[in-house]
Amino acid sequence: MTVATTADIEEQAARRLERYRRVTYRSFLFAAVGFLIPGFAGLESAYSDRHAGVWLIAVVLAGLGLLTWYYMRLVRTGLEDGAPLRDIVASGAVAAALSAMILTSPWFSVIPIFWISAVALSPLGRNQIIALCAGTGAFVAAIATVAAGRLFPDGDAPWYAIFPILFAIYTVTCFLVLFVNRYQRRMWELHRETHAARDVLARLAVTEERLRFSRDLHDLLGHSLSLIAVKSELAIRMTRDDPDRAAAEMADVQRAAREALREVRAAVSGYRAVELDAELAGIRAVLEAAGVRCEIGDPPAALPPEVRAVLAWVIREGATNVIKHSEARRCAVALTLYGDPVAGESVVLEMRNDGVRGAETAAGSGLTGLAERVAVLGGEISSGRHGRDGFLLRAAVPLPRAEAADAGEAVPAGRTA
Repeated sequence: MTVATTADIEEQAARRLERYRRVTYRSFLFAAVGFLIPGFAGLESAYSDRHAGVWLIAVVLAGLGLLTWYYMRLVRTGLEDGAPLRDIVASGAVAAALSAMILTSPWFSVIPIFWISAVALSPLGRNQIIALCAGTGAFVAAIATVAAGRLFPDGDAPWYAIFPILFAIYTVTCFLVLFVNRYQRRMWELHRETHAARDVLARLAVTEERLRFSRDLHDLLGHSLSLIAVKSELAIRMTRDDPDRAAAEMADVQRAAREALREVRAAVSGYRAVELDAELAGIRAVLEAAGVRCEIGDPPAALPPEVRAVLAWVIREGATNVIKHSEARRCAVALTLYGDPVAGESVVLEMRNDGVRGAETAAGSGLTGLAERVAVLGGEISSGRHGRDGFLLRAAVPLPRAEAADAGEAVPAGRTA
């Protein structure tokens, strides 16, 4: 039977984190298009109104290309640990130079906003944010005030009335853009922190299990091995003087060794035992750690131990297949009792998930092994597509009549994790 290892789960979590990083990065690239379109519109307007010649248009196009490259670099480094200061300063200089084109067309007012939207992704303090937004607002407002007198010479408003209004508009716009982008960056940081916390919890769980195993092993073998060592040493000393006493001591050593072996075997069988309730809790934790929303119904009471063990194996294999062979976002497990006057009662396990990959393939060795386990109890198992992109694993196991009478007519109530 295939088992989902820790490495498999970690690999899937890493892929999911990388996928979210790419989605976040691309969302900023799409936003860049919204900033560049007004820039191209401004070029067309400046050329049509004869405010800019061909050579200036070529220089501005090169500047827009350079600013876009810096934007992509600032976004990428900002989503990691923050952009270096030299990139922020260099890109700011390019944005400031392009902002002078506001004198030819108001469309170029988006250029400094375009730059500040990328700088916002780097770690900034409150005072730095205020200084950045206020400084950018004042710079753009000053250029726009001069441009208002140049582009609209018939206006009656004086510059000292235009400048405060433009300063307030540009500063508030900078704050809004910066707030939205920093919020999106915070969402990315939360995903990174969740990924790191999941890894730490998994390692702590492994460490705790190792400590538990070492404590159990010490408690089981510590006394027995000490007794064997003392008895063996005593038997060696008495071999010549009292052979009968030495033989008796060695007989005690043999009994102690057999008792220790019996205890170890009992402990190992306990570690290997698969319990239904523990398995349900385990797959809930594993699936949710892998990003799969899990719904599990309450198992019927008073099921025979052998039936509970078989159902636990089915659930384990089903969860393994969900993790390794699907892109599921939801998994539902239901355990239901069905009564039949002739055939008697049986318990039916149904495990459904979405996100089936590709075409349906033949059953693997894991499902084949499950079919053999279920067949021993007279049950049967089936699996296959369910709906457009779903998968259903179904196992029906008959109950002994005495156990069926004790179990009653329990019907599971699904509870959402």
